[in-house]
Amino acid sequence: MTTRAATLTATLHTRDDGTLELRAPSVGLLRDGASVGRIVHAGDVVGQLEILGTVHVVLAPAGAEGAVVEDAAALLQMHARSKTPLAYDDAFVVLDPKAASSQSHAGKAAASKSASTTGLVLKAPSSGRYYGRPGPGKDAFVKVGDVITQGQRVALLEVMKTFNRVLYGGASLPERARVTAIVPAEESDVQSGSVLLELEPA
Repeated sequence: MTTRAATLTATLHTRDDGTLELRAPSVGLLRDGASVGRIVHAGDVVGQLEILGTVHVVLAPAGAEGAVVEDAAALLQMHARSKTPLAYDDAFVVLDPKAASSQSHAGKAAASKSASTTGLVLKAPSSGRYYGRPGPGKDAFVKVGDVITQGQRVALLEVMKTFNRVLYGGASLPERARVTAIVPAEESDVQSGSVLLELEPA
C-alpha cells in the first residue's frame, strides 16, 4: 500500500534549441506525467514519482514555462526502456517556451475581448484539470445560453486526483447571469484565475 509524502521539485536543463527539459529529482516510477500540449508554469504539478512505495508529488522548478512537446512515454521509448521507471536526472518532460507564449497571448486577447463587452467572467478558483460535465457521456453542467444562479455548480477541477466543485458566485457577479462562452476545452489544464465562463447579466 502506498502513502503520500512531501513534494519534490524537478530539475531544469536548457537544450541548445531553447527547449527546456524537466528531469527526475530521484529514481522512481513516474505516474500521471504531464501530457503533450499542456501548458506548464513554475510550481505546477508535472507528475508523481513513486519511490519505495511512497508517492511524491513532482513540481515544475523555477524558470519552467512552456507547452509540453515531449512527454515521458516518448522520451523513455527513445532510451529503449520501459515507459514507467525513471533514473535520477532522466528527462521526463520537454517544454517549448515559445508555444506557451503564443497561447498565453491568445488567451489574454480573448479575455480582453470579453472584458470589453460585459466585463463579467467566472474565473478558476485554483489550478487544475477542467471538466465541464460530471462524467463521459453525461450532460454538461452548463451550456452557452444557460442562465445560472449563485451557488450553482458549473464545472469540476481535478487537483491531485480529487475533483473539486466550481460554483457560480462572487461579490462582483450578479445573482443571475447568462453564459455567453465556455473558455477551456474539456479536460484541459487551467491556472488559478483563468477565465472559465464569459457571462452577461440575465
